[in-house]
Amino acid sequence: MRAVFLDYQSMKPEELDFERLAGATSEFVTHDSTPPELVIERIQDFDVVILNKVKFERTHFEAAPDLKLILVSATGTDNVDKQAAAAHGVVVCNVTAYGTSSVSQHTLMLMLMVATQAERYRNDVKASRWPKSSMFCLMDYPIIDLEGRTLGIIGFGELGRAVGRLAQSFGMRIIVMGRDNIEYAEDSERVSFDKLLELSDFVSLHGLLNEQTQKMMNREAFQKMKQGSFFINTARGGLVDEDALCDALESGHLAGAGIDVLTTEPPSKESRLLNCKHPNLVITPHCAWASLESRQRIVDIMQTNLEAFVEGAPINRVA
Repeated sequence: MRAVFLDYQSMKPEELDFERLAGATSEFVTHDSTPPELVIERIQDFDVVILNKVKFERTHFEAAPDLKLILVSATGTDNVDKQAAAAHGVVVCNVTAYGTSSVSQHTLMLMLMVATQAERYRNDVKASRWPKSSMFCLMDYPIIDLEGRTLGIIGFGELGRAVGRLAQSFGMRIIVMGRDNIEYAEDSERVSFDKLLELSDFVSLHGLLNEQTQKMMNREAFQKMKQGSFFINTARGGLVDEDALCDALESGHLAGAGIDVLTTEPPSKESRLLNCKHPNLVITPHCAWASLESRQRIVDIMQTNLEAFVEGAPINRVA
């Protein structure tokens, strides 16, 4: 099995051990990154294509008759045309449950930052405003406790559940979005999407991006959130109408937001969110997943996926 990794540098590979994954192939070729115009050229004669965020479309399947397997080094697979994969008999496998600790702790970090306005206070210290204070401390920006607040979780899989457990340790009430006509285990308080927005002090996204969920957090959704509530997104940028989020912040309807993902990544300098004027908006550069442990786990899971495919019993198969 000849394998090519199209955006190898997306894993910061110099910190990781790829030896066993490479050893499971007859040839392991890497490209730090691959622009769209070079995808077809670089996948020729390979049985396995490994990618993270490179878009893989129908034309690529048509141009690669030897292709048998795509390994996605992420959970989301919206960058791969899965209908085309099925039509060409190509198996697509992703990786799951690799970044639970990393993403959940990042989510709580964003919640704590907007609840305590930590970034604004830190900036004041760096700007030497504390030494000029008339008393022993600065209290210029409102701080709230997580204890007693309600966290609404949208997407209650591996990550959503981990975030719920951490939030409960802070004394938060957890509610989860449920869907009509679906039976759920009695391990969570399920409410409708609208009710979750109405009841939650914090809303946190942990679902996948697809046609049904794209821009689910739109202008109407933000208007339904409680006055003075907070919004957190460590899932996918495409779940959110960014203009609507900025308007909800700048109007004062939301008290803050913590965001790790944008619709376009990397964003342009003109990005509405990057230029949003709200002082309690914390944006991190899609790094919630990127702990050393999580990235090595991705490599190990891809090795398992490849070996299982070779043995005729693919796991983590999405198409």
